[in-house]
Amino acid sequence: STFDAIKPGLTAERVLTVDETLSITHTKIPMLSTPKMIDLMEGVCKDLVQGLLPPGFITVGYEVHVKHKAAAPIGTQVKTWCKVLEADGRKLLFEVRVTAGDKIIGEGQHRRTIVPYSD
Repeated sequence: STFDAIKPGLTAERVLTVDETLSITHTKIPMLSTPKMIDLMEGVCKDLVQGLLPPGFITVGYEVHVKHKAAAPIGTQVKTWCKVLEADGRKLLFEVRVTAGDKIIGEGQHRRTIVPYSD
Protein backbone atom coordinates (compact mmCIF):
# COMPACT_ATOMS: atom_id res chain seq x y z
CA SER A 1 0.00 0.00 0.00
CA THR A 2 0.91 3.68 -0.05
CA PHE A 3 2.21 3.65 3.52
CA ASP A 4 4.38 0.49 3.48
CA ALA A 5 7.53 2.35 4.56
CA ILE A 6 6.12 2.62 8.10
CA LYS A 7 6.81 -0.72 9.75
CA PRO A 8 6.50 -2.11 13.28
CA GLY A 9 9.82 -1.93 15.08
CA LEU A 10 10.87 1.52 13.83
CA THR A 11 12.10 3.69 16.68
CA ALA A 12 13.16 7.27 17.27
CA GLU A 13 14.35 9.31 20.21
CA ARG A 14 15.02 12.91 21.11
CA VAL A 15 16.96 14.28 24.06
CA LEU A 16 16.28 17.69 25.57
CA THR A 17 16.51 19.55 28.84
CA VAL A 18 13.35 20.52 30.72
CA ASP A 19 13.04 24.32 30.78
CA GLU A 20 10.42 26.90 31.72
CA THR A 21 8.50 26.38 28.46
CA LEU A 22 7.85 22.74 29.40
CA SER A 23 7.09 23.21 33.07
CA ILE A 24 4.24 23.77 35.44
CA THR A 25 4.81 26.45 38.03
CA HIS A 26 2.12 25.72 40.62
CA THR A 27 4.36 23.14 42.27
CA LYS A 28 7.06 23.98 44.80
CA ILE A 29 9.76 23.07 42.26
CA PRO A 30 8.87 23.79 38.59
CA MET A 31 8.78 20.52 36.66
CA LEU A 32 7.77 18.92 33.38
CA SER A 33 4.00 19.18 32.98
CA THR A 34 1.85 16.26 31.86
CA PRO A 35 0.51 18.06 28.74
CA LYS A 36 4.06 18.99 27.68
CA MET A 37 5.24 15.41 28.30
CA ILE A 38 2.46 14.17 26.01
CA ASP A 39 3.44 16.85 23.47
CA LEU A 40 7.02 15.51 23.47
CA MET A 41 5.72 11.95 22.96
CA GLU A 42 3.43 12.97 20.10
CA GLY A 43 6.20 15.01 18.51
CA VAL A 44 8.75 12.20 18.39
CA CYS A 45 6.11 9.87 16.86
CA LYS A 46 5.08 12.49 14.29
CA ASP A 47 8.66 13.20 13.28
CA LEU A 48 9.56 9.50 13.02
CA VAL A 49 6.95 8.79 10.36
CA GLN A 50 6.61 12.13 8.55
CA GLY A 51 9.63 11.51 6.31
CA LEU A 52 8.28 8.08 5.36
CA LEU A 53 4.93 9.41 4.11
CA PRO A 54 4.19 10.20 0.47
CA PRO A 55 3.94 13.92 -0.36
CA GLY A 56 0.60 15.39 0.63
CA PHE A 57 0.12 13.32 3.81
CA ILE A 58 0.62 14.02 7.52
CA THR A 59 -0.30 12.21 10.72
CA VAL A 60 -2.59 13.46 13.46
CA GLY A 61 -2.81 12.07 16.96
CA TYR A 62 -6.19 10.81 18.17
CA GLU A 63 -5.58 8.68 21.24
CA VAL A 64 -3.17 8.84 24.16
CA HIS A 65 -2.87 6.35 27.04
CA VAL A 66 0.05 7.38 29.22
CA LYS A 67 1.00 7.50 32.85
CA HIS A 68 3.08 10.34 34.24
CA LYS A 69 5.08 8.40 36.83
CA ALA A 70 7.85 10.67 38.12
CA ALA A 71 8.84 14.31 38.34
CA ALA A 72 11.39 15.92 36.03
CA PRO A 73 12.37 19.31 37.49
CA ILE A 74 13.70 22.13 35.31
CA GLY A 75 17.26 21.31 34.26
CA THR A 76 16.62 17.56 33.95
CA GLN A 77 17.80 16.01 30.70
CA VAL A 78 15.04 13.76 29.38
CA LYS A 79 14.93 11.30 26.51
CA THR A 80 11.67 10.90 24.60
CA TRP A 81 11.50 7.57 22.78
CA CYS A 82 8.91 5.93 20.55
CA LYS A 83 8.47 2.67 18.70
CA VAL A 84 5.94 1.72 16.03
CA LEU A 85 3.97 -1.26 17.39
CA GLU A 86 1.34 -1.52 14.64
CA ALA A 87 0.99 -0.01 11.18
CA ASP A 88 -2.41 -0.93 9.77
CA GLY A 89 -3.05 1.11 6.65
CA ARG A 90 -3.62 4.66 7.91
CA LYS A 91 -3.75 3.69 11.59
CA LEU A 92 -0.52 3.71 13.59
CA LEU A 93 0.10 2.56 17.18
CA PHE A 94 3.22 3.64 19.06
CA GLU A 95 4.83 2.75 22.35
CA VAL A 96 6.07 5.96 23.98
CA ARG A 97 8.39 6.67 26.91
CA VAL A 98 10.10 9.62 28.54
CA THR A 99 13.08 8.81 30.75
CA ALA A 100 15.71 10.64 32.79
CA GLY A 101 18.64 8.27 33.07
CA ASP A 102 17.20 5.00 34.40
CA LYS A 103 14.07 6.69 35.76
CA ILE A 104 10.82 6.41 33.80
CA ILE A 105 9.12 9.83 33.79
CA GLY A 106 6.19 8.69 31.69
CA GLU A 107 5.17 5.82 29.43
CA GLY A 108 2.28 4.40 27.50
CA GLN A 109 0.79 4.20 24.03
CA HIS A 110 -0.23 6.71 21.39
CA ARG A 111 -2.28 6.34 18.22
CA ARG A 112 -1.99 8.47 15.09
CA THR A 113 -3.76 8.31 11.75
CA ILE A 114 -2.46 9.28 8.32
CA VAL A 115 -4.49 11.98 6.59
CA PRO A 116 -4.20 13.87 3.29
CA TYR A 117 -3.02 17.44 3.75
CA SER A 118 -2.66 20.37 1.41
CA ASP A 119 -1.47 23.89 2.21
